[in-house]
Amino acid sequence: MDNQIDLTKFKGKVFDIWTEFAFSHESSAKWFEDFKILLAEFFDVKYAGYYIQDAHTFIQLKWNHSLSKKREAIRWHEIEGFFYEKDFAEIPFIRKEEKLNREVSILLRDEENVILGMLMMDLTEKWERFSQTPDVNEFIAIVSKLIKVIRKSVYLTQQEHQYRNLFNVTKMFHSTLEIDQILQGTLFAIHDAFPDFGTTLILSNDQDRKTSVPYKLFDYTAERPATVEAYVSGEITSDLVEDLEMRQLNVPIKGKQGNYGILQVSTPLDYLFSYRQKEFITMLAATAGNALENAKLFIQSHRLVGDLQLINETTHKLNMNLSQGEMVIFLRNQLMKSFQPEHVCFVFIEDEEYSINAASSDYFYTLEGQMYIQHVGNQFKKMKDSLFIADFNRISNANVAYRSLVAIPLREQDTITGFSIVLHSEPYYFSFDSFKLMQSLIQHSSLALSNSALRHKLQEMVDRDHLTNLYARSYLDRYVEESMEKDTSGTFVLMDIDNFKQINDTHGHQIGDSILRQIATVIEKQVEKLGIGARWGGEELALYFSEMTLEEGKKICKSLLEIIPIYTNPSVTVSIGVSLWCEDGEMNFHNLFHHADTALYEAKNNGKNQLCVYKADHF
Repeated sequence: MDNQIDLTKFKGKVFDIWTEFAFSHESSAKWFEDFKILLAEFFDVKYAGYYIQDAHTFIQLKWNHSLSKKREAIRWHEIEGFFYEKDFAEIPFIRKEEKLNREVSILLRDEENVILGMLMMDLTEKWERFSQTPDVNEFIAIVSKLIKVIRKSVYLTQQEHQYRNLFNVTKMFHSTLEIDQILQGTLFAIHDAFPDFGTTLILSNDQDRKTSVPYKLFDYTAERPATVEAYVSGEITSDLVEDLEMRQLNVPIKGKQGNYGILQVSTPLDYLFSYRQKEFITMLAATAGNALENAKLFIQSHRLVGDLQLINETTHKLNMNLSQGEMVIFLRNQLMKSFQPEHVCFVFIEDEEYSINAASSDYFYTLEGQMYIQHVGNQFKKMKDSLFIADFNRISNANVAYRSLVAIPLREQDTITGFSIVLHSEPYYFSFDSFKLMQSLIQHSSLALSNSALRHKLQEMVDRDHLTNLYARSYLDRYVEESMEKDTSGTFVLMDIDNFKQINDTHGHQIGDSILRQIATVIEKQVEKLGIGARWGGEELALYFSEMTLEEGKKICKSLLEIIPIYTNPSVTVSIGVSLWCEDGEMNFHNLFHHADTALYEAKNNGKNQLCVYKADHF
């Protein structure tokens, strides 16, 4: 009867705790302080501890237990055998207080026999007598109901705080499309929920790099297997990192279109994450992933508009009949403006020889720069695909200064006619999107550059005489007329092969053609960089020297008179007529030619193999 009265009083005291804490926002551990008073009052208990059951593990209840180290955890499989017959037992090997001789562990369950937790207290005489009565089962049921209510209250309170935190973060995410703010908000929410834990953001390589938030790039080859698994599978993973004495929780930051990185939370080795903690981190990471995805799509939409404008502007410019040199300079400026590399290079390939275009950075004329060119050239000999190297030091034994490299081939149909290279000292500097845009830009430009080269070759064919490879008369006409507009003076020379008809009649036209080619070779060597030579027609040749005095022109012509008979076979001589113009006189090209022709006629009449200068008052 006394035991029944004691139990009734105990029920009343438990109800007081129930009503005080079931719907309060007090700490999830404070209720137990009051409950220990009851245990001391009814059973003379001096020591008591409560263990929460989570994921088949019993974890000791402490103030702010969800943020503290979960030490002295007890695995269910270690103690399960002690509770086969009843829900209380002595388990000596898990004694927590050395000063206690004996203690009892009481298993608490809900109506569906699901384990809620475990009460552990010192084994007193009152409890030992009470445990022999039928009332012990009702006692365990009363405490179990209290635990269930308290647990639900704690869960709702923590869930409210959790969702309030998530709501605030989500609200902020929806108010911005700035990646920097999203990442900062994610880290703030984690630090607010777990102030004692370390947090690392591991982002994929295609993220916007203009963020001040500390993060590291995801690297398949360097990350631990559990981290890689979380990134690839999109599922949360846990990993014991014993060499660093920590436990890592890897939570994928994912949106609807893919994973954008890993939110990695680090704790002490003996810490165990609860289901609610994992749920919170997972929901936070998912919210951050969706926000990052929206921001990324927004940035991509603007970037696509910019990319289309860049391609359109480049295509339009390259279709403006520019020279190859002008095109390459324009391309270099476009690459510098759009991708901010530190160095740009354009290499053209002809007869397997590499030629560095003048628009390239000076760095590529150094030995280090040549190493990059050689590497890219060797790669394009093996395969014709573009090169995207995030960190050159990872594929080379040399510790190079510029670690990010993108190389795009220049093609003419299926043949690689050259390539472009961009470099930056920072690894992983160029994103994959930048790489694809660069590919598109260079591919559009390749056709224009090829067309420019073909136009140049065609113009060369039009401007050159096919027999002698000297300039054609039409080119010489334009050249002299332009010179007379922009220069201050010039010397014009007409040259005729003496007795050329007799050469053709005696040796045949094939020998006559050979004589023309031989003289053309002599002229090219003598006038190189001084002026131009052209075939005027038949056996007549012409020379023009801009900004050259009459005396300088006569000196060159006298040299030709001496050299041509030596370097022709059969040996021939030439007659030369020279005329001059200067800006202080009234002269046009027709008169300039007429004067040279008059002087040539005079040289012929005077016995050939000589030069004559047109005599005028202003000479």
